[in-house]
Amino acid sequence: MIRSISNPHMPRLTLLAIMLLTAAGPLAAAPRPPSQVTVTDLPNDDGTGLVIRWNLSPDDTPDAKPRIIGQYNIERKDNDDANAEFELIGEANLGEASLEDKECERGVEYLYRVIAVGLDKSQSEPTVAGKAAAGQLQWIDGSRLWFGVIGLVVCGAVVVFIQIAKSGRELKIRKIAGLEAVDEAVGRATEMGRSVLFIPGILDINDMQTVSGITVLSRVAGLAAEYGAQLDVPTSRSLVMTTARETVQAAYLQAGRPDAYNEDSIYYLTDEQFGYVAAVTGTMVREKPAACFYMGAFFAESLILAETGNSIGAIQVAGTAMPSQLPFFVAACDYTLIGEEFFAASAYLSGEKHQLGSLKGQDLGKLVAVGLMVIGCLLATLAGFSEPDGALSSVVSYLKDHVLGDGGLLL
Repeated sequence: MIRSISNPHMPRLTLLAIMLLTAAGPLAAAPRPPSQVTVTDLPNDDGTGLVIRWNLSPDDTPDAKPRIIGQYNIERKDNDDANAEFELIGEANLGEASLEDKECERGVEYLYRVIAVGLDKSQSEPTVAGKAAAGQLQWIDGSRLWFGVIGLVVCGAVVVFIQIAKSGRELKIRKIAGLEAVDEAVGRATEMGRSVLFIPGILDINDMQTVSGITVLSRVAGLAAEYGAQLDVPTSRSLVMTTARETVQAAYLQAGRPDAYNEDSIYYLTDEQFGYVAAVTGTMVREKPAACFYMGAFFAESLILAETGNSIGAIQVAGTAMPSQLPFFVAACDYTLIGEEFFAASAYLSGEKHQLGSLKGQDLGKLVAVGLMVIGCLLATLAGFSEPDGALSSVVSYLKDHVLGDGGLLL
C-alpha cells in the first residue's frame, strides 16, 4: 500500500480518493426496496382520493441493527401523459405501509412508485405499482349512514307533528316564563301610561338572532296596539328599521288599529356600537319606559342597557344566544330567554301549526340524542366490569366506531 501511494505516476486526485475511502471505512449499502405496491380507491369520497399500500422493505424491521431506513418517498405521475415524470407527493415514516393521496383529479389515472430512503439519504430502487388507478366518485358516504338514519328520524318526526297540528289536535308546548311575561310587561306599561322600549339587537337583519327578535317584536307590537300603549323601537341598522316598521305595521293592522301606527316610533340611530347605546340609555333615563325588551344579538352593551333599565324600575325581558352576555341579562333582567328558548319564541308566540310541529319534532330529536348518550354511558360503565371480549364490549365498540365514528352501518 505504501509503495502504491508513493508511485509518482498516480494522479493526485486518485491518491486523495483512496485516502478518504481508507479513513471513512466501507460505504453504507443503500436500503432494499419495498415490494408489492398497490393502489385502490379511497372510499366515501368525491373521487379525488387514492390509497397507496406497499410491503415494507426487508431492512424495515423492529430488530434491524443498524437502522438503515429513515422514511419512504411516494411519487406519482399522470399515466395518460407520455411526457409526465414522477413527482414527490408524500412521505411515510419508518414502519408505515400506506398513504392517502387526496389531491387527485377525478377521472385521471395515476401511476405510483415507492422508494425507501436511508438515513444517509441514499435511495433504494423504486418499486412501481402494478397498474395505474383513478379515483371513483361515491354518491353515498357509507361512513355517515348512521347520521343519515338519525336525520331521517328527526325529519320524519317534524313532518308527523306538523300533520298532527294541522289535523286540529293540540300540541303540548312547555311554557316559557319570559314569553309569558310579555303580556304582563305591556299591560303594566299601559296602566302606568309609559312607553314600551324594544331593542332588536345591534346586528343586521341577516343574523338569525335579529330575525328571532323581530318575531317577538310582532307580538309586542300587537299587544301595544290592542292595549293602546306607546311603542319605541330604536335600531342600529337601516335594514332592521325597515323590517321592524313593516312588522309593526302588520301587527297594528291585524289588531284592527291601523290608525294608531306611527312609523316615526321605529327609527334609526347609528351603526356605531357605543354611540347607539349612549342614545338609547339617554332616552331610557329621560322617558323612563315601563317595559324594556332586549331581543337579538348583544355584546359589551348588554350590561349597560340592562343596568340602566333596572335603575329606572322597568320590567325587563331579554333574549339572546350570545353565551358571553347571558350572565349580565340574567343578573339585571326580570326574565331571560336562553338560547333555544329565544329561537323557539316564533313558534310559541305565533301558534302557527307548521312552526309548532317543527318545534315538537326537534324536541323529539333532542330526546333521541340524549337517550343515545345515556344508553351509551350505561353500556360503557357495565362493559368496564365485564369480560374484555364479551358482548357488552362489542356493543360499546360498535357504538364508538360506527354510530359515533365513521364505520357505517355494517360491522
